[in-house]
This record gives sequence, C-alpha cells and structure tokens, in this order.
Amino acid sequence: MTNMTTHNDLVPDITLSAGDHRQLNSLAMAALERLPDLSDYLLSELERAQIVDDTAVPADIVRMGSSVRYRTDAGQEQQVTLVYPVDADIAAGRISVMTPVGTALIGLRVGQSITWRDRADKRQMLTVLSVTPETVAG
Repeated sequence: MTNMTTHNDLVPDITLSAGDHRQLNSLAMAALERLPDLSDYLLSELERAQIVDDTAVPADIVRMGSSVRYRTDAGQEQQVTLVYPVDADIAAGRISVMTPVGTALIGLRVGQSITWRDRADKRQMLTVLSVTPETVAG
C-alpha cells in the first residue's frame, strides 16, 4: 500500500478532537512495526488535521465512536461506526480506525469526499452523507 497522493486525489481538510488525536497517535505509533502501511497512513492524516478542544468538535465531524453513513464512488451506501481495533466487528458494522476506510473517514465532515487506497492498493473515493456523534449511556 502506498500513501503517495496524485493531483487527482481528494485530500480535504479534517478536524480532530485533542483527545482523539492523542489516542490515535499512540495507537499508530504502537502499531508501526506490525502494520507499517496503515500506521503511516493514520500518522499522515493526524499530521494534517486541525486539532480542536474535545468539547468544540462540530456534530457533523467523524470522530471515534461516530456512526457514519457514506457513499462509495461505485454508488453504494454504507453505515458504519468508527471504533478502536479492540471494538471492531464488521458483521455488527463497527469498523476499526486502523483500516484504510476507517483512517479515510476520521475527521471528515458531512459533504466531504476523500480518495484513499484499499488493501489491494486500488484507488477508492467516498463521500460522507451523515454523522451521528457517539452517544454516552447515562
């Protein structure tokens, strides 16, 4: 997998909470030896992100725990929840941020599109249609 971008790639501005940024940076660094390509991709996304206070993240931004509906460049719509690797369960719609699509989604806002490379190094594009922030049981 390569992280090279071309002039045809969409690389929109992304926004992350300080807490998500800190935890994701630790996760990516810890996985560098085991998953170098995915770790590098996540680190490059973290590097370009605008960091805001945990309480200042707009509701339409994909963050950890968000439920996201997106459309692929093939026109398929998917509904997933973005989670840490330990909580991932594809059958339940919980995808890890340590997957190419999970890393592509983090920090995007409703209406934004991004190009990314899948595990077969094929160029893909997705557009975020809706975001539901994580709900905390009370």
